[in-house]
Amino acid sequence: MVNRGAFQQSVRSLLRENLLDAAREVVITGGWSRLRMAGIAGQVGVSRQTVYNEFGNKTGLGEALVFREAEVFLAGVSERLEMHPDDLAKAIESAVEFTLSEAAENPLLKAVLTATRGGAGEMLPFLTTRSEPILSAATDVLLGFVTRNWPDLALTEQQRKIVVESVVRLVVSHVMMPLGSAQEIAEQVSWLVDRVAGTEASERS
Repeated sequence: MVNRGAFQQSVRSLLRENLLDAAREVVITGGWSRLRMAGIAGQVGVSRQTVYNEFGNKTGLGEALVFREAEVFLAGVSERLEMHPDDLAKAIESAVEFTLSEAAENPLLKAVLTATRGGAGEMLPFLTTRSEPILSAATDVLLGFVTRNWPDLALTEQQRKIVVESVVRLVVSHVMMPLGSAQEIAEQVSWLVDRVAGTEASERS
């Protein structure tokens, strides 16, 4: 027997994803000012009231879009890190290259990551005070990975946090103004972490 409640929830989740997909396309191609609740409703084939019921208002829709973008991004970072649980430099390199490559191809993600530095522009002008938690979440993901897999690093807990926060800020600066290819920058950042953390390949052999 079909669980009616589960089915309705599944339909609503699918509708929400479709609405966010439509909003994402509008924001990327035309900017935040082009986004209209009625326009999104028309693209998906529902009433405008349905969109309001789901998100409350335009800002609520934008915030949901940012949350989803951040969620996908953080999952990607975690995946890249976990591909190299025994090699900190490789893990950092993989995660940094992923971040820079994604941001270069995804203007919405770039706006999310750089909003605190004025990088959101006209795409999501309400983001400035909302992107800091996303950077904090990225810091937590990286710090958690380092703590779990490298508990014996010759760094205090505070020093480890400083290194991780510095990496996140450095990567964001390269998202805004890259000084090389994603691979080159990733290699440089991983080398820096390797030196600071004392995990150079020659010492790990």
